Amino acid sequence: MELLALLLILLVSLGGGLLLQWWPSRHQAMPTYPQRAPFLGGGLPDTHAWSRYHVRYYPMTLLLIAFEMEMMFMYPWAVVYVQKGLTAVMEMGMFLTILSVGILYGWREGVFKWQ
Repeated sequence: MELLALLLILLVSLGGGLLLQWWPSRHQAMPTYPQRAPFLGGGLPDTHAWSRYHVRYYPMTLLLIAFEMEMMFMYPWAVVYVQKGLTAVMEMGMFLTILSVGILYGWREGVFKWQ
């Protein structure tokens, strides 16, 4: 019985909210084109906002993410380095080696050529 009352309250609230949202928009006229046109960009856009980027941008994005991850791990590592010493240096060396191997592999495959 309580579940039925809760469901009824939920349906009435949802219906009332949708009605309040729909009612004012029903009486408003469609805005004219000058009111809807973009005004801060200085003109009409040449392409649609959802147009795709060229595939050559994705490797550069992945490279940027790789370096950002490196920096994200290096800042806390500096705190751990004080406590752990040489063990922390070896771990960071392994991390940087793996990252460097990935960058060298991408370079060998020609990922960084803009053709």
